[in-house]
Amino acid sequence: MKKQFDTVAVGGTFDLFHSGHVALLMKAFEIGNHVIIGLSSDIFVKKFQKPHDVEPYTPRLEELKNFLRKNGFLERSDIVPLTDACGVILSDKRIEALVVSEETEPRGRAINTKRENLGLPPLVIVSVKMVLSEDHYPISSTRIWFEEIDREGNLL
Repeated sequence: MKKQFDTVAVGGTFDLFHSGHVALLMKAFEIGNHVIIGLSSDIFVKKFQKPHDVEPYTPRLEELKNFLRKNGFLERSDIVPLTDACGVILSDKRIEALVVSEETEPRGRAINTKRENLGLPPLVIVSVKMVLSEDHYPISSTRIWFEEIDREGNLL
């Protein structure tokens, strides 16, 4: 798939930025000329009730920007704070596609239902396979927090 969309969206907490996040973002920039990145706000993160701490918004934002800058993507992106699961995806009519992980694909379909209820066209849902660690389980911030794996999926 080459850049077939003008504007795509992707969202996440991007805590302990890892290989799975890289795969998600690389797909978004592969298929979209412009990428709107929703970054979960601290208030929104609290609603997730994760079994561990999550880095505050500002350090997560800086790590995300560093990745974008390093890969030449910063100028092609907008980072917006997410205060709910939909963010700007229900109001920004430019968005044509949503990049999700296999794990969050059901949320993408739910977002499309909400868009249709608002009279907006559905988004193309592009699902990215979970990046697996050395032990063949998905890399996740939770596993990194609990020091099972590092950010590249190597066992600790």
